Amino acid sequence: MVFLVYILRVPFRYSDDLTTVSMFLNTLTPKFYVALTGTSSLISGLILIFEWWYFRKYGTSFIEQVSVSHLRPLLGGVDNSSPTNSNTSNGDADSNRQSVSECKVWRNPLNLFRGAEYNRYTWVTGREPLTYYDMNLSAQDHQTFFTCDSDHLRPADAIMQKAWRERNPQARISAAHEALELEDCATAYILLAEEEATTIVEAEKLFKQAVKAGEGCYRRSQQLQHHGAQYEAQHNTPALKHLHIRRDTNVLVYIKRRLAMCSRKLGRTREAVKMMRDLMKEFPLLSMFNIHENLLESLLELQNYADVQAVLAKYDDISLPKSATICYTAALLKARAVSDKFSPEAASRRGLSTAEMNAVEAIHRAVEFNPHVPKYLLEMKSLILPPEHILKRGDSEAIAYAFFHLQHWKRVEGALNLLHCTWEGTFRMIPYPLEKGHLFYPYPICTETADRELLPMFHEVSVYPKKELPFFILFTAGLCSFTAMLALLTHQFPELMGVFAKAFLSTLFAPLNFIMEKVESILPSSLWHQLTRI
Repeated sequence: MVFLVYILRVPFRYSDDLTTVSMFLNTLTPKFYVALTGTSSLISGLILIFEWWYFRKYGTSFIEQVSVSHLRPLLGGVDNSSPTNSNTSNGDADSNRQSVSECKVWRNPLNLFRGAEYNRYTWVTGREPLTYYDMNLSAQDHQTFFTCDSDHLRPADAIMQKAWRERNPQARISAAHEALELEDCATAYILLAEEEATTIVEAEKLFKQAVKAGEGCYRRSQQLQHHGAQYEAQHNTPALKHLHIRRDTNVLVYIKRRLAMCSRKLGRTREAVKMMRDLMKEFPLLSMFNIHENLLESLLELQNYADVQAVLAKYDDISLPKSATICYTAALLKARAVSDKFSPEAASRRGLSTAEMNAVEAIHRAVEFNPHVPKYLLEMKSLILPPEHILKRGDSEAIAYAFFHLQHWKRVEGALNLLHCTWEGTFRMIPYPLEKGHLFYPYPICTETADRELLPMFHEVSVYPKKELPFFILFTAGLCSFTAMLALLTHQFPELMGVFAKAFLSTLFAPLNFIMEKVESILPSSLWHQLTRI
């Protein structure tokens, strides 16, 4: 009995304390509540201002950083989500920081077919997947690749020169048919394959006809290269002849590349790989088409990872411009070596192995180059059809990469899990402010404007470097706003808010009062009196 009395002494004291608290609350005036809420609002506001200043300067939350750096180790956790040797490539990065065009727009190496794919999307959804700006850039590309100043020498080419400048698709298609009535015109077949064909099979047939016409023009232009001054004088200037040769070369390379893409889309991947390899051997200097990115995607489809590594070794060079395809494919290969057995719990206990550290560093490198990609690979954001042009390190490039490579990440067991475990940690390590950079030149600040021009209106453009606000900044902002509102309401309606505060506190303590009443009803009154006096 004495033991029971000893155990229950604290709850009975709480009963007396609750009575005292109730009496205290009844004596409080509305001015107290005004002062209390005002003070709380002031303190939370000061915390918010400090958190915001710290975030703007260092790119992270002070409270979050302290909790991760100091509290987590005390609780037995180790943050191994980020690499420690992120500055190992600073020497290489310094040599790569050169004067570059910040927002240079590139043609998407894996762009879809307008008639067979983009138009089909419009028929099904009623939405236009391509913007006017994007299509205008394509029109400029077509005029650059497929026309030259000597087109007036060929009637069909003269018609096609006007066709590439037409804005109306039906007018372009009609002009292409008109050109084909005069002769076998390679560029006319290209236009019909790109815009009139409604299936990839139809497009492939037209490109095969274009190859025959294009090879004939290419052979003739190569023969003309050996003609003497008499032919040059007959056709005005040697410069026109060289322009003619370059145009015919561009046309032939474009046709063969698109034929290889047709084979890839129709499931004949090995055939597509052979066509791409032959094209790269035949025209090694025409890097503007970025055929190696088409080759990488096809090799990944074949799961021929050794050849993928060989291609990366050739093109992932510091002197060459990087792309999301290069950086994320390198990360995928590194992740493939460890992802099937990777466990974040085990890694936090034993630390990262050398192979795991290499994989995490590769992911960090890829995320620093283009931070938009992980959200699409992890399906945190929905994909749309990729545009015909992309902005490197922008949202448009991330869409174009994820649209074709998401399946390759899913095929490698655990790769997306490793990306999910390390992405946020590596994202926090991206240099901030933007004038800094670990592995690449500073991130361009004009990407948002260019991406909004390239991507359709119904797509919410992913914006970086605007980092997402940490939880504690949002929490303190909400707390500050809530307490300020309470202070204002208490000042305006003191009596009503006093009643509300008392009702809220009474409701808060109601469960404990209920328990104490039950205990009091069960125990004898004399025993209850003795216990409360202890």
